[in-house]
Amino acid sequence: MTTAFDPVDLAGRTLANRIVMAPMTRSRAYGPGHSPTGATAEYYAQRASAGLIVTEGIQPSVVGQGYPDTPGLHSEEQTAGWRRVTDAVHARGGTIFAQLMHTGRIGHPDLLPGELRPVAPSAVRADGQLFTKQGLQDFTTPDELSAEEVRTTVADFATAARNAIDAGFDGVELHGANGYLIHQFLAPNTNRRTDEWGGTDENRTRFAVETVRAVADAIGASRVGLRISPSNPYNDIQEPAPDAVYRTLVRALEPLGIAYLHLLEATPEVRPFTLGLRKEFTGTLVLNPASEGPTGHDALGLVEDGTADLLAFGALFLANPDLPSRLRTSGPYNTPDPATFFGGDERGYTDYPALAADPVSDSVTAVV
Repeated sequence: MTTAFDPVDLAGRTLANRIVMAPMTRSRAYGPGHSPTGATAEYYAQRASAGLIVTEGIQPSVVGQGYPDTPGLHSEEQTAGWRRVTDAVHARGGTIFAQLMHTGRIGHPDLLPGELRPVAPSAVRADGQLFTKQGLQDFTTPDELSAEEVRTTVADFATAARNAIDAGFDGVELHGANGYLIHQFLAPNTNRRTDEWGGTDENRTRFAVETVRAVADAIGASRVGLRISPSNPYNDIQEPAPDAVYRTLVRALEPLGIAYLHLLEATPEVRPFTLGLRKEFTGTLVLNPASEGPTGHDALGLVEDGTADLLAFGALFLANPDLPSRLRTSGPYNTPDPATFFGGDERGYTDYPALAADPVSDSVTAVV
């Protein structure tokens, strides 16, 4: 019987186990030009016993930033900063992918330099607010990307992927979930276009597919993963009938030979859909299963019964840097603290919500 603690081949690289540290966006890029610091390297190195680490969301371009002090991979200084991180993880035998996350309409002009504004498939404002250095503010109506700007954005992802490889990453994961830009192209309430990038199921998947293809062409398909979250309402996404568009997406991805598909289940009701996609996608499936509270030991059976090839753990990894060994012995576990806040640090943030405190490096994660 296959277990989560068995090694696995991931597109030609051997992972020590099937336990994945899920991507969790952090707001701690205090280095020059939103680059990671030594504390970032320590944080990921502490968790190198994961079979695979997927980093916090990293913006592929300046306009792709949606939260304060999140890191990028679009400059030389950012690439150099990430090299310190990957060297630290590799020194402890770990494997690490960079998650490339363009937040699209989830952002605010106050987070961007000059006259830049958030962009999206369509000029549709998200319902809700976000924290900026000026405090809590409403989302703004984004600028609709022109067809030429869509192509430029695809190219930005490919350039950031090349930078990721230059920085020593083993690969990249494209964030197509949780209401960010790629997800915004997939969802009907955020993509109201009638050109080649919207309207039909095939057209709404085009941005995701073209981005995956461009990144695969840039660094090799075996180094590329894609994260999706069908029916996830996070960040004001509405997908009342996701089956057709996601099956269209998976069928288009199938011949590209990417390293994995990473599926985040928004609710337990998504499981039948997960099993359906599992049959359609013949590559490696990473699953972040729906659960009450942080994904824990009970989820390990999903590898044993073949529902998933690898399992992604989020908040529990923050409080337990050695999580694979704790899962093997069924604990004990440190408990993530969902009530942790930035609470006004030296950079002036107040009431910035966080998932959990890291008891080792005293850093905090913000959103997923």
